[in-house]
Amino acid sequence: MSSRLKALSVHYFTALGAVIAMLAMLAAVDERWDLMFLWLVVAFFVDGLDGPLARKYEVKKFASEYDGVLLDLIIDYLTYVFIPAYALFVSGLLNGWSGWVCIIVIAFTSVLYFADTRMKTKDNNFAGFPGCWNMVVLVFFTIQPAWQVILAIVIVLSISMFTNLKFIHPVRTSRWRGFSLPVAIIWTFLGGYAAWTNFQTSLFLQMTFLLFSLYLLTAGIIQQIFSSTKTGKIDEEQNS
Repeated sequence: MSSRLKALSVHYFTALGAVIAMLAMLAAVDERWDLMFLWLVVAFFVDGLDGPLARKYEVKKFASEYDGVLLDLIIDYLTYVFIPAYALFVSGLLNGWSGWVCIIVIAFTSVLYFADTRMKTKDNNFAGFPGCWNMVVLVFFTIQPAWQVILAIVIVLSISMFTNLKFIHPVRTSRWRGFSLPVAIIWTFLGGYAAWTNFQTSLFLQMTFLLFSLYLLTAGIIQQIFSSTKTGKIDEEQNS
C-alpha cells in the first residue's frame, strides 16, 4: 500500500465518526440511551486512534487536500457536545428551565472552545475543560445526581473552558501517562458496560466509575498545582 493511500485511509477512518454520530443521534431520538452511549463509546475509540495514525502515516504530507484537524473537530462537536447535550435535555434528569439553561450553555461555550486556537498547551494538555460532554453526561446517566448538581457542574465546567486550568489528554499528556492511560481505558469499559446494562449497575460500579471520572477531570489541575508549588520552592531557594 502506498504512503498516499495509507494517509487517505486515516482520513476515511476519521470520517467514519460522522456515520457513528448519525447512528448515535438516531438512537437518541428514540431515547435508546444504552445504544446511543455505546455508539458514542465507539466514536471515542475512533477519536483516540485516528490522531496517532495520522502522525504515523504523515497525513499532512501525503493527503494534505483534506484538513484532518477540521474533520476531527466537526465530528468531535457532534459526538462530544451536540448529541450528549440533546440526550441530557430530553432524559428527564433536569427539570424544565434547567434543561434549557444546560443545552444553551453547553452548545454556546463548546463551539467557542472548539474554535479557540489556544485550546492545547505546549505540554499536550488542554487549556480549560475540553468540552468532553459525552463523558460528563455518561456519568450523569450512570450516577443520576439531583438536577441542581447537574446544573452546577455544567455551569462550572463551562466557565472553566475559558481559564488556564489544565485538563489532561490520557494519550498525549506524558506526565502520569502510565497511570492516566489505563484509567481512561478502564473508564471507557466501565462506561460501555453501564450503557450496555441500561444503567442498571451496582453501587460499587457507580462509585468506581465516579472515582475514575474525578481523576480524569482533575489530574491536570493537580499536576498544575504541584508544578506551581515546586516552582515557588525553587524560586525561594534561589532568592535565599
